[in-house]
Amino acid sequence: QVQLVESGGRLVQAGDSLRLSCAASGRTFSSHAMAWFRQAPGKEREFVAAISNWSGGITYYADSVKGRFTISRDNAKGMVYLQMNDLEAEDTAVYYCGARLYGTSTTARQYTYWGQGTQVTVSS
Repeated sequence: QVQLVESGGRLVQAGDSLRLSCAASGRTFSSHAMAWFRQAPGKEREFVAAISNWSGGITYYADSVKGRFTISRDNAKGMVYLQMNDLEAEDTAVYYCGARLYGTSTTARQYTYWGQGTQVTVSS
């Protein structure tokens, strides 16, 4: 069982940077692949970034955020981060942290655990 709590979302200007955090509880955190998804009003939840379990040596990014966003994890602290640079108005959404046992996936329905989300609003 893994419980997730996101934080760090807020209103920012286009071009700003923001770091989202996801605090995970549960002794099996390290064995879970983690990901960030986002959902804008009227749209489906979409993949943003994922990181492999254990050392987190493998990462994946959506084309729309590649080169601007960086996902990372700190297993000792039970944390996953999403560093977002050069934010654009199109990045406005509720950002969700997801966890699934073992391998990464870019598909939301394959993630077992979810947080409640944190709102990111980018003003142009």
